[in-house]
Amino acid sequence: MIRSGSLKLHRWVLAAAALLAVCQPAFAEKRVALVLGNSAYRNVPQLANPVNDSAKIAATLREAGFDVVDSRRDLPAAETRRALRDFADRARDADIAVVYYAGHGIEVDGSNYLIPVDAKLERDTDVYDEALSLDRVLIAIEPAKKLRLVILDACRDNPFAKTMKRTVASRAIGQGLAKVEPSSPNVLIAYSAKAGFTAADGDGQNSPFTAALSRHIATPGLDVRRAFGFVRDEVLKTTGNRQEPFVYGSLGGEDVPLVPAPAKPAPAAAAPAPALSAQAEARRDYELALQLGNKNALDAFLKQYPDGFYASLAKLQLDKIAAEEIRIAATEKARLAEQERARLVAEGAQRSEQSKAEADVRAAEQARIAAEKAKQIAQDQAAAAEQKRLAAEAPAPAKESVKEPVKEKAVNLAALPPASAPADVTKSVQAELRRVGCLTGAADGDWNAASQRSLTLFNRYAGTRLDAKVASVDALDAIKLKPSRVCPLVCEHGFRVDGDRCSRITCAQGSVLNDDNECEKRRGNKPVAKRDTDDRPERPVRERPRPEVSAPRPQGSPQASGRASGQVVCDQSGCRSASAGCRVEFRTFEAGGPYPSGGNIQVCR
Repeated sequence: MIRSGSLKLHRWVLAAAALLAVCQPAFAEKRVALVLGNSAYRNVPQLANPVNDSAKIAATLREAGFDVVDSRRDLPAAETRRALRDFADRARDADIAVVYYAGHGIEVDGSNYLIPVDAKLERDTDVYDEALSLDRVLIAIEPAKKLRLVILDACRDNPFAKTMKRTVASRAIGQGLAKVEPSSPNVLIAYSAKAGFTAADGDGQNSPFTAALSRHIATPGLDVRRAFGFVRDEVLKTTGNRQEPFVYGSLGGEDVPLVPAPAKPAPAAAAPAPALSAQAEARRDYELALQLGNKNALDAFLKQYPDGFYASLAKLQLDKIAAEEIRIAATEKARLAEQERARLVAEGAQRSEQSKAEADVRAAEQARIAAEKAKQIAQDQAAAAEQKRLAAEAPAPAKESVKEPVKEKAVNLAALPPASAPADVTKSVQAELRRVGCLTGAADGDWNAASQRSLTLFNRYAGTRLDAKVASVDALDAIKLKPSRVCPLVCEHGFRVDGDRCSRITCAQGSVLNDDNECEKRRGNKPVAKRDTDDRPERPVRERPRPEVSAPRPQGSPQASGRASGQVVCDQSGCRSASAGCRVEFRTFEAGGPYPSGGNIQVCR
């Protein structure tokens, strides 16, 4: 009897313990963050906003309930390394680890580096000793289990570019930060501006990127990828489409918010909420993958949804990305082939080598044109499919017979393009065309004939096929990909190209500017050859002998008075008047003429 009662009590205790275990809330995720802000640079001009930006993000994360928020400012290289090492220890048992950095960053040979405040960077190789690579930051957050997030508001202009000496001419020092593809899972790297572009520091207390980030990153229950999508939309609108934040890396299909949604107790009489259908889940995950817009995200989607309508859309997006990668590779190959041909011509290489180089240039250019056409086709197909999807998912209009209002279907705003007024897009396209040297007019938002001609020039020199009749977002994205001048600078007569401007041509004294825009010596009046200044012997005039006419001469005539007859005879001793009573007669040299070719002589009787 005692044993039976004891057994019942034991069973009751176990049941109560199990019930308590079920009713206990799950352990909260551990979230840690390291916030760095560098403004007081010692060897280059100071930055105004990074310290303010880091303070803003640190306060946002503390209010969001992060377990650890380690905020540092103006750290030299040694202290930055120590801060990363200490943070790696805190991230060992964390579920979410976040590193935020505001300050200067630099890209060298495709690798990204954060610049401490004591860096000098006199040579390009100093970056390996005085700066910290992005890989070092990724190592610090690697122990986190669920999410490893790096946020870089560091895409500013390189302050060391003008003074840094290059030890190797071929070493590339890029603008902004380079594109990165994390090799570890559950890693996201957010840039304040797309790879290869610079970000604005901002005119206010915070940069446009950090201001938008503080408003969206800590929204309870909001997936971190959608939060960055809202940040992108806000920054594009604030900067007039000049700055586009970008996220690299991928996560799985589940939502990963930095701040969990608050628990809401369900009413006792409420019916259980219906689960999302498989089609709705596929749509949600596809929109998230489309928002990230990179290959890893779309590949992860296809692994989870290998078939169906959204899988076909994802494959079209992958085809577009692959076509763009092929186009970039073909463009680079064509550039290198042209560079090699120019080098051979400059060095005076053999004709056979130059012919081979010219053939390589033609082949590379044909491959580039084919890749450009393939990219355009893939882009058009993906855009058409996306338009059909949005049209199919649009809510149907309510019928007149239905009295109750029809609830519209929710649209994922983060997956849609930024809502910009046409005038804003036009001004942005015009501003970019001015930057690459294809437009000389003002960015006034009027897409007139001059603007259309400038986009046509861009198509010619950039090898694109954009529609010049309209200023589109596609045109804006294509022009933004060009980091420097595309259209050649054309100067008026009397000016020459000097970098990115026209300089007046000044000729030396005694020189003038000709029609070919070149200086040449001033030409005087050409001397006119005269007979008396000619050194050559004068050739006598050949005259036919005139018959003498016998006629009576009146008294007082020249001959009667013994004066000259008025005829002139010339020989080697000169010319003189014929004597009175003599006549001039032409004779050959053999017959007694004065010259080898014959001449006049005086014959007297």
